Amino acid sequence: MSDLTWRKSSFSEAAAANCVELAAVPDGIRIRESDEPEAVVRTTSAALGGFIRAIKTGRLDRTL
Repeated sequence: MSDLTWRKSSFSEAAAANCVELAAVPDGIRIRESDEPEAVVRTTSAALGGFIRAIKTGRLDRTL
């Protein structure tokens, strides 16, 4: 996975070691935590888009 071009949010500090990073690949998206780069999660663009929309609309918010 080291040959991938990983990107992180422009809201992340340049020196921050605990950011979520994304890499686009022909069959979807790869996601990793920058402080544990060997653990990579695979997903599709559609699934990631649905997850982001659910977060933005509050569908994942729960009251404890």
